[in-house]
Amino acid sequence: MRRGWFLTIFCYMTVLPAAFPLSLSLDDAIEQGVENSLELKKNRIDLSMAQYASNRLWSEVFPSISGAVGTSYSSGLFSGDGFEASKDRLTNSASLGLSVTLNAGIPYAMKNIKLAYQTRLLSYEDARNQLELQITKNFYYLIADRDNLASLDYTLQLAQRQYERDQVAFNNGLVGELSLMQSRLGLENARYNLSAARSAYANRMADFLSQLGIAQGAAQGAAQGAAQGAAQDTDTSLEGKIEIIKVEADAEQLIREYLPRRPDMVSRRQEIERLENAGKQTAFSARAPSLRLAAEWNSRSFDPFADTLSGSATLNIPIDPWIPGTTRSQSVRAAKNAVEKARLDLQSVEDAAAAQIRSLAASLRNSWDSIEIARLSLGVAERGYELTEQGFRNGAVESLKLEDARNNLVSARQRLLQSELSYFNMILDISAALNINWKDLMK
Repeated sequence: MRRGWFLTIFCYMTVLPAAFPLSLSLDDAIEQGVENSLELKKNRIDLSMAQYASNRLWSEVFPSISGAVGTSYSSGLFSGDGFEASKDRLTNSASLGLSVTLNAGIPYAMKNIKLAYQTRLLSYEDARNQLELQITKNFYYLIADRDNLASLDYTLQLAQRQYERDQVAFNNGLVGELSLMQSRLGLENARYNLSAARSAYANRMADFLSQLGIAQGAAQGAAQGAAQGAAQDTDTSLEGKIEIIKVEADAEQLIREYLPRRPDMVSRRQEIERLENAGKQTAFSARAPSLRLAAEWNSRSFDPFADTLSGSATLNIPIDPWIPGTTRSQSVRAAKNAVEKARLDLQSVEDAAAAQIRSLAASLRNSWDSIEIARLSLGVAERGYELTEQGFRNGAVESLKLEDARNNLVSARQRLLQSELSYFNMILDISAALNINWKDLMK
């Protein structure tokens, strides 16, 4: 069974009373999001319409066919001397006509129809890539939140153990009431921070599941389970973790190799080609001779001996488009100017895209330095907490300093998570700017 169908059935099962855990990998999330995206569904409709037209180019030269049937009635007529008797007459008629106009601009119109399909296909692929990028960012944002929840839960356990030790020490007269109250305050702060983080994580998870188009009941159940700190068997779990490696991005090489293949670059070049074809179509349609072929069959009273068949061929040679300043001459000139403007737009977009890639590559290098500093800070905070806790046990450090050391440890872990997430998002952004897969960039 296909993974998509399995995941759909799995999501449906989560709304049942005996709900099973919903486990999502990044590939499953992207598959669900792409399949359920309303925007992509509309894009697929537009794409199918463009493909239908592209596969039927013969319609551009298909003749115009018209038919008509009629009936007429006549009765007695008056003559100069008075009424002249005549029989009533009912006459039936039918006609069928075909006509087609051929000109030198038709081939370019066909080229633009095919080009319209290619442009629509490119637009659909670009929209899908953008959706996958957004889903990936949201997925790993939740991964970072999940890791932060684990850190806050660990901090709560530390605060809980510290409070229990202080309670025993207070009962034995080893610490004062103020130290016990401070430990209790630290415990409540840690519990509140974890509860607030769980609520925020639950809301973001519900929004994420809604973005994927997963059943609303499943999304709400997962959100409520996370908000209440429920067991893992009633929660939505994400498979994966943020794995960061240093990426050496040579901006100039990446620009030369990948920039021409960016969807917006390709789309701009296709627009230039479309305008060139449209200009040629306008010029040939306006200035070149056109041939009109027509045939018509007429029948009166459906009498085969009274049928008439006629045909005509007309060659139309335009003159006014060749005269400078006329309306049709101006339309040809405007088409040429549109092509030049499109080329300038392409150059402008290329320059802006190259500048964006250079900026992202520089930010990527600086962001790696931030990760190394955050890792060093975490090591210092962990060692500082160990020494502070040891000093507190020996009676050389107050409980306030121990709580400060614990808070510094939490802040250092959160800083590292945010640095890694920021670095990963930059990898996604530069991959999108180059129109390549982010996994290939990390390789």
